[in-house]
Amino acid sequence: MKKSLYQQIADELFQGIVSGQYPAGSLLPPEMELCEHYQVSRHTIREAMRDLTERGLISRHKGIGTIVAEIPEEGRLNHPLAYLEDLLVLAENNLRVVKKIDEIVADDALALTIGGAPGARWLHIASIREDAHRPDMPICWTDSYVSPGFAKVRQLVRSEPYALISDLIEKHYGIHSEEVRQTISAVGMPARLARALGVEPGSPALRIVRRYLDRHGETFETTVSIHPADRYTCSIVLKRQPSNRI
Repeated sequence: MKKSLYQQIADELFQGIVSGQYPAGSLLPPEMELCEHYQVSRHTIREAMRDLTERGLISRHKGIGTIVAEIPEEGRLNHPLAYLEDLLVLAENNLRVVKKIDEIVADDALALTIGGAPGARWLHIASIREDAHRPDMPICWTDSYVSPGFAKVRQLVRSEPYALISDLIEKHYGIHSEEVRQTISAVGMPARLARALGVEPGSPALRIVRRYLDRHGETFETTVSIHPADRYTCSIVLKRQPSNRI
């Protein structure tokens, strides 16, 4: 089957990334420049960009441009992460499947992890994220903790399965994420999650804890995600701070 025009352009840009013409951390040419180069419409270029985003090869940022990510290994999701908007890209391309919703009381250990007080009540949402291209190999298991006051979230996580929970809270409750504090650690796959993720108990995994903070610095949501180690790579670009020396 002949590929569409946008797919051909996406493949050519992919080859440019693989060859080093566009190295990781660099910017792709602007949309209008690509339109002129390929003699196509802006819509076609945007479809090509969408294709590359879904492959985990680029991330797009308003006012900055399109950043090239590290080339992912086969079968592994590569997720460039430099801005809060990158979390939206990850969610938009991977389906959330809710496994359980309940209310819990945080003990000392959980309170330390999620940033609340021991004895506080939380709405707990357990779910997996399915790879859009390989639904038989879930990307992760996520336990999300939000205030029980966000009652609408119970229905919204099912009716809007591609949205971030923090985005749903912002949309329906007006609470905006000012920053996300993220901690990544290497762990063994917990036995209780191994079957759902299709891996062996104790196999290598990544544990990612994200605390979403509002403008007052208060945590309004925390997620704890467990990723099989061979299915996820988080690409982070570090840049030198501007020098103040004259």
